[in-house]
Amino acid sequence: MTDQAWLTERPAASVATGTSDRPRDVFIVSNSVDELGGVTSWSHQMARLFTGRGHRVHVVGITEPEVPQELGETAYPTTTLYDVHPPQIGPMRGLKGRLNVAERRRRTARAEGMREQAAKLTALFRTARPGAVVIVTQVWAMEWVALADTTGLLVVGMSHESFAYCRKTSRFGRVQRHYRNVDRMLVLTREDADLWIRQGMNNASFMPNPIPFMPETPSPRTERAVVSIGRLHDQKGIDMLLDAWAEVAPNHPEWRLRIYGTGEDEEILQERCTTLGLDGSVDWMGPTSDVPGALRDSSVFVLPSRGEGFPLAVMEAMAAGVPCAAFDCAPGVHEIIRDGEDGLLATLGNTGELARRMDTLMSDKGMRDAMGEAARVNIQRYAAEEIVRRWEDLFAFLER
Repeated sequence: MTDQAWLTERPAASVATGTSDRPRDVFIVSNSVDELGGVTSWSHQMARLFTGRGHRVHVVGITEPEVPQELGETAYPTTTLYDVHPPQIGPMRGLKGRLNVAERRRRTARAEGMREQAAKLTALFRTARPGAVVIVTQVWAMEWVALADTTGLLVVGMSHESFAYCRKTSRFGRVQRHYRNVDRMLVLTREDADLWIRQGMNNASFMPNPIPFMPETPSPRTERAVVSIGRLHDQKGIDMLLDAWAEVAPNHPEWRLRIYGTGEDEEILQERCTTLGLDGSVDWMGPTSDVPGALRDSSVFVLPSRGEGFPLAVMEAMAAGVPCAAFDCAPGVHEIIRDGEDGLLATLGNTGELARRMDTLMSDKGMRDAMGEAARVNIQRYAAEEIVRRWEDLFAFLER
């Protein structure tokens, strides 16, 4: 790509630290300020990093989440636009749909409400200094930003999922529609950016996620525990993990599978666990605010997702020195994990293969240690300081 000079890698020693040469106002706009999931974690990590560099940050959510997460105190303001969720609307197919009075009223109420909330965004944006940036992390939120006045601001739209997974959803068309004219559309890998460009999104580029944390002391990898951390939702593939564990567990009766997280599929997944006869080896840990502690007490991490972008959970595990077994479900996964060097990959959906990858790591302490140490070294190419510098370079490039 001809305009990617701002992406050039620099040696770690030359990464700028301290205060940015050009402090900016940065608005990070998402579906929700505190929704449970990786996008929220990313938003607040970047908000902290930008704030630490002297930028003035404001995190904005459109509505309250269905499943919230605890944020604690933040060093920057947060705003949620809606007090109640905007009205749900259905498709208006054919004459019958167009004559559906109740649906037409819902659509009118939703449109009026969107304009009111977009006016709040406009008021926030007008407080910004020249050179301000609006980062929209999810395309649903972009529907409100598109109605607001962003004159004089740089607008960056993001997709935190792979091209292939997005293409299976209604978000695919909305990304093409709502991100086509933003200053830059960012995905998480070069491979996905190229696929979007082939769809006519000539403003597409890529920006990887930063490491969420880097523990001083890695996991000793002595605990006989395999860990999964994520929302209990179909996308995260916990049902497939249980199927794979059913093959592994009989060979390793002393090992436990610890599943951290909560979500709408929790009850049905626990029923599946019982049906498979796994209640004696699976621990449902619920959500955790101590991810480093959960990883420190584990020896293997597993990612059974059907779709991902640039999974923070894998980066966290590798930073803790815990080797991963994962479905190769997205370019971000095989960019982060170097198969056979610092983790093991399995074909998406092949639970038998995932079971064998877990079994290999569980059976061989020497391999676990070698891959865990390699993971801890390799993941440092996504150091937070480097990723923030790349963001600042992007801001400067877009201002030209």
